[in-house]
Amino acid sequence: MTLRPVVRIACKRVGSIEVPLPDYQSTNAAGMDLCAAIDDELVIKPLERKLIPTGLSVAIPQGYEGQVRPRSGLAWRHGVTVLNSPGTIDADYRGEIKVLLVNLSDAAFRLTRSERIAQLVICQVERAELFVVNELDDTARGAGGYGSTGR
Repeated sequence: MTLRPVVRIACKRVGSIEVPLPDYQSTNAAGMDLCAAIDDELVIKPLERKLIPTGLSVAIPQGYEGQVRPRSGLAWRHGVTVLNSPGTIDADYRGEIKVLLVNLSDAAFRLTRSERIAQLVICQVERAELFVVNELDDTARGAGGYGSTGR
């Protein structure tokens, strides 16, 4: 079995509430689970959004980004998801990671300390340089957008 290369990322605890460090829940998991760094139970009402602290800041290496993504179990069981998904953590950001949760269900959602609320996926990124041209190359799809492929 060939193991993936490991990107080492410095992590700092911030705030007064200590929660477990993000961790992979299975051998081939793409994302590490982020936990809620909250003191008491927090309620997110239907259609309400709340910014949830994780108690962590990270130093993502240049050439990488952190993507904050929803947890499928929270979305399926409770209708709770990450609003700006995926949220991007840039390599030069050193503030606390916070997760913008929204409750899309018709019932209040109760969040507790250290509950797993999102996933952190580390991805390589490329820098792009845009340049202006008079025409773009043709493709079979052309300018067809939203729903144009019939799916």
